[in-house]
Amino acid sequence: MPHDSSSTMTPADTPPEPTDSRPSSGRRSASVRQEQLIDIALRFFARKGYEGTSLRDIAQEARITKAALYYHFPNKEALYERIVVSGMQALLDCVAEPVATARTGEAKVQGFMLASADYLDRSRDSWIASSNAFWSGYEAAPRGSAVTLRDAYEGLLRRCIVQAVSEGAFRPVDAAMAGRMLLSMLNHISRWHSRAGPLTTRQVIEQYLDFAFGGLRVQSPQSSVTPA
Repeated sequence: MPHDSSSTMTPADTPPEPTDSRPSSGRRSASVRQEQLIDIALRFFARKGYEGTSLRDIAQEARITKAALYYHFPNKEALYERIVVSGMQALLDCVAEPVATARTGEAKVQGFMLASADYLDRSRDSWIASSNAFWSGYEAAPRGSAVTLRDAYEGLLRRCIVQAVSEGAFRPVDAAMAGRMLLSMLNHISRWHSRAGPLTTRQVIEQYLDFAFGGLRVQSPQSSVTPA
């Protein structure tokens, strides 16, 4: 119904103000700003490491003051831990599905590694920042929930290896040692692999797994017989 400007509106007729619009908008703005800061920090931590990155670097890139940055993250450790924890959780979620749907231990190992390779391709800065967190000897490296998630990720791979051994697909090996070998393949790819190169990260891991599985699989009697 059109509003008649000549009519008189009593207080009771006055439409209520949307009282929650401004707080909601403020929460959304804070969330957007935090995501922006995390994206910027990811790039710095991945390229310069924890020790080489300062809050001043991040604030200048975001074009805000350090005081404004402190509003969202009280210190560099809090920002770093947020990045590492969220990255590790995303990685763990990424590998969980292919492992759960694979039927054999060997297929689970393969699914775990290829899903990790896909995550590395999508979130390389997050991968490097998280990896640096656990290889760094710096005392502020994230602990607590970040370590719990890392252990869960590595533990899942080890259980897949144990299953493959129990099924007779892999020869008896130390699952922890085999897991470290496989994970080292992933960790080093980010140091040399280029997205502009001829192979994707997944294709590199497929070749690595071919090499690794050739050394892990039980050899059939025929394969050990030299033709006359």
